[in-house]
Amino acid sequence: MSTLPKTWLTPEQYLEIERRADYKSEYYQGEMFAMAGAKWNHNLIAGHLVGQLDQQLRSRPCSVTPSDMRVLVSATGLYTYPDVIVVCGEPRFLDGQRDTLLNPTLIAEVLSPSTEAYDRGRKFEHYRSIESLAEYLLISSQRVSAELFARQPDGRWLLTAANSLESTLELPATGCRLALADIYEKAEFE
Repeated sequence: MSTLPKTWLTPEQYLEIERRADYKSEYYQGEMFAMAGAKWNHNLIAGHLVGQLDQQLRSRPCSVTPSDMRVLVSATGLYTYPDVIVVCGEPRFLDGQRDTLLNPTLIAEVLSPSTEAYDRGRKFEHYRSIESLAEYLLISSQRVSAELFARQPDGRWLLTAANSLESTLELPATGCRLALADIYEKAEFE
């Protein structure tokens, strides 16, 4: 039995393919990884988060985008699509296509059973190397639970957790306040 050799792509080849594709793929160390679709709670929570952040950021020099904005982690070469991104100040892009952001201020991931370990572990390792990143927000799609990791002046990351619908999370880098009742509105858990 023969094995087909893996095809390794350069970042330029990946971007050429990705910009024409009908679906999203992440890229790391020469390989493309197709992204699976998300379930109802995941999309509902991400939508609520975008809406809440957008309302609060309108009068501030920050913008929020949903999961169609690609982020390049320059230090590691990971190209990825976070669920929600906030950029404060002038957005910087990889090139004139303006489809690959380099300087997110906040990245939020809605956790699913298939992605939770990666989002908490290796992906967060990548994200921590982004100099502009000040906050990393993890929101469960399976239960009421949100965790905010905020970069401290000495480079450490401080965790603030919230686990009830009565809870709120303060996002100091963006000046936003998130009520979990609003984020989880209409979400249904098994």
